[in-house]
Amino acid sequence: MRITRAGWAIMTMLSTLIVVISAKYFRLDPEAFFEEQRDTYLTHQVPLAIHISGAITALAVGPWQFSERLRAREPRRHRRIGVVYLLGCLTGAVGALLLAPVAYGGAVAGLGFACLAVAWLITGAMGLRTVLAGRIADHRRWMIRSFALTFAAVTLRLMVLAATTAGLGLRPAYTAVAWLCWVPNLLLACWFTRTRARIRRAGPADPA
Repeated sequence: MRITRAGWAIMTMLSTLIVVISAKYFRLDPEAFFEEQRDTYLTHQVPLAIHISGAITALAVGPWQFSERLRAREPRRHRRIGVVYLLGCLTGAVGALLLAPVAYGGAVAGLGFACLAVAWLITGAMGLRTVLAGRIADHRRWMIRSFALTFAAVTLRLMVLAATTAGLGLRPAYTAVAWLCWVPNLLLACWFTRTRARIRRAGPADPA
């Protein structure tokens, strides 16, 4: 399951950009908070810090797990980064579950983010379970799905920007994006991994 160099570069660049932008929340400066959610963040700073710390860790190191060179030449480092990534997912998901009930956009948005957090936990757990069982191909499939959910941090911001630029109201746009930022990502990752698995099982075509 390879990714092109251009695709990897774009993915890494966007992930790093969101990590840099999101790191400002660590200052716990009210002026850095999402304006419409500022009061809520001020009264939920601990779960916010938990979520941000885990999410940006997973987003920062996740792309490097797709490096063929790293896996082949430095498998020990690959495994260590994988541990950091999974811990980031666990921490980020716990923080997300704590914040979901007070999410901007109301109950529908909150449910979307809660489901994202649960899916994040499940895919990460399956990635860990399969690698411990020595099922490397299955492990890679689950980790692709996991990072597709991690990448929701990027797609959320791109979608919100597109919606507000198009003149849509922020609240309805954010409510929809709470689902759209991750469901298509996961569906695409599932389709991609299953398609690749079928191709691999089929093997090369028989000569005519």
